[in-house]
Amino acid sequence: MSRYDSAKEIYAALGVDTEEALEKMAAVPVSIHCWQGDDVIGFDSTGSLSGGIQTTGNYPGRARTPDELMADIDKAFSLIPGVKKLNLHASYAIFDGERADRDSIRPEHFKKWVDFAKERGIGLDFNPTYFSHPMVKDNLTLTSPDETVRKFWVEHGRRCIEISQYFAEETGFPCLMNIWIPDGFKDIPADRLSPRMRYKKSLDEILSVPYDKSKVYVSVESKVFGIGLESYTAGSAEFTMAYTMKNGLVPLMDNGHYHPTELVSDKISSLLCFNEKVGLHVTRGVRWDSDHVILLDDETKEMMREIVRNDALDRVFIATDYFDASINRISAWVTGVRNVRKALLYALLEPSKAKKALQEKGDFTSLMALGEEEKTLPFGDIWNEYLSRNGMADSFIADIKEYEEKVLVNRK
Repeated sequence: MSRYDSAKEIYAALGVDTEEALEKMAAVPVSIHCWQGDDVIGFDSTGSLSGGIQTTGNYPGRARTPDELMADIDKAFSLIPGVKKLNLHASYAIFDGERADRDSIRPEHFKKWVDFAKERGIGLDFNPTYFSHPMVKDNLTLTSPDETVRKFWVEHGRRCIEISQYFAEETGFPCLMNIWIPDGFKDIPADRLSPRMRYKKSLDEILSVPYDKSKVYVSVESKVFGIGLESYTAGSAEFTMAYTMKNGLVPLMDNGHYHPTELVSDKISSLLCFNEKVGLHVTRGVRWDSDHVILLDDETKEMMREIVRNDALDRVFIATDYFDASINRISAWVTGVRNVRKALLYALLEPSKAKKALQEKGDFTSLMALGEEEKTLPFGDIWNEYLSRNGMADSFIADIKEYEEKVLVNRK
């Protein structure tokens, strides 16, 4: 008997069908962020990273061109099992000739990315880029009291909706377009309301652009603080939740964008009560938002459990969002995204029906005992079977080191 067959029997004794879990896993897409490969620099400007964001480390081999980034993404994808999408920021526009500013970008500036996606049979997600640009004035974009600044960024958002629909129509997969802004203040503001009212006005103006809501899903993401924005952000959780619900959009939660004592896993079920779709940016905040590489930690597992327990695999957009320049960037991609997949499989293997039944009849003694028992179930054997069926091995570091020696170290 193989290790998988033995594990399959052990799970079956608790009412868990491992084949069903693997089948469900095969249908779940994970949207993988492009910006891990080049430290969030992008291709539309030569300025430094700004907007409350910071990438630390100087590990060799950062992608410097679209071709290098695409090659690195391909390498990472070859080591990541399962259905994938690619998540792009607007700053990754590719200009063959005359450059366009962000209020003038057009679908043709992303044609190479569309070609890349179509060749691999994957979808594309998109994000307007409201940072690292000279028109970010005093840490403000869509909330700026300067109408020239505000209108510039409104037009950027409108252009991004057009590009998102282009992505969906060309690839055949719906596109999630996520709006996040860094707008805020370092110290305590005298007026919290006016910036938020301008943000609301700006979003209304962006969303006045007609688009096919069956092809483009617009989400708005909150953030509690950033570097240089410690005291106030206009796009707080309360603002973004209220705006998305009022306007029939997708609320998106990044689990690094809350106070350290808040858990996104505890919020998912609340949002599912009122929203058809919910978005997640999965990351790992250390103390505060720091976008560390995702580990198979308790919160990652609990977020995926909440999705699976509530039969919401087709209602939650799952994407990754982190960046680490202190280690091999491709290994960071593979480790983080594999851990999202591991957490999903862990959730699909939970004896949730039995646990829910115990909760409903108030048998919390048995519920605790079963919860502890499942922690030592042979999950690793099911994971290895999943990898094997996808033509992959559990260990990938030798493959990445070989790529580093042949490709990455030659980038000076």
